[in-house]
Amino acid sequence: MELFFLGTGAGMPSKQRNTSSLILNLSAEQAGYWMFDCGEATQHQLLRTSIKPRKINKIFITHLHGDHIFGLPGFLGSRSFLGGEEELVIYGPVGIREWILTTLRVTKTHLTYPLKIEEIEEGVLYEDDQFIVHTQELQHVIQCYGFRIEQKPLPGKLLVEKAFESGVPKGPMLKRLKDGEDVELDDGRIVYSDDVTGEPQSGFTVAVLGDTRYCSSAVELANEADILIHEATFDNETGDLAKEYGHSTIGDAARTAEEAEVKVLIANHISARFMPADIANLQKQGSAIFPNIHIAEDFSHFEWINEQLIKK
Repeated sequence: MELFFLGTGAGMPSKQRNTSSLILNLSAEQAGYWMFDCGEATQHQLLRTSIKPRKINKIFITHLHGDHIFGLPGFLGSRSFLGGEEELVIYGPVGIREWILTTLRVTKTHLTYPLKIEEIEEGVLYEDDQFIVHTQELQHVIQCYGFRIEQKPLPGKLLVEKAFESGVPKGPMLKRLKDGEDVELDDGRIVYSDDVTGEPQSGFTVAVLGDTRYCSSAVELANEADILIHEATFDNETGDLAKEYGHSTIGDAARTAEEAEVKVLIANHISARFMPADIANLQKQGSAIFPNIHIAEDFSHFEWINEQLIKK
């Protein structure tokens, strides 16, 4: 699993940071590319990566503020121009369907692929054989959601020598056993997958939160997650502004991470008032509460390997 941050700013684009968007790359898990929010100029940011718009198969929208959705119409159109044919599913708050369909209709934008728009509510949003996505409402100035993406347990490691001792030949039977399937040998004996595989391995959990004040639902969504992605629009000195505008300080983000007992915190949605020279102080304020913290920049790229977050 990989994370690509396309936009890490707040409110409007700046010279240092574009508006909100990130990609969860699940191609190694055969699940495609999932986008979270699509602020203005997101498709332009994509041009500086190797990610193709047609490969993005799901978009999760946290809320309907412009810095989180104004890039959608352009992205949807470009996905057609660039050969997109596979279905795209968009999940977002009530109003997202009307806004998208009205924009496409008024601009006479034709899409070459099926577009499915699901307006969300709290609970299980999506589930398949590999992943389950939960959502809860956060505390912002308009309806806003956070998402918890859980990878289901992975099959245990195949104990190859034990399989051979049981009479399993080299070949496709080994893969079937590894995938949890029992097999029948030529002599009629059954070899059970559970007997020749180790314990199931835990999958990863990522919590992606929209704009929010500190709140209990953020802690619940992030509970024991491997990675928490949390906005940090303000520093600790501007906490009053954070509360007024329904945002968090770097301290609020760190407090949420600590209380949720996550492994890693990635802070983003940084106000344009903070210049590159200010980031060290934000890092210091956050790490005083929760040490394992990264502050994302545009084009930050992380990979989750062996239960460790590696910055690429």
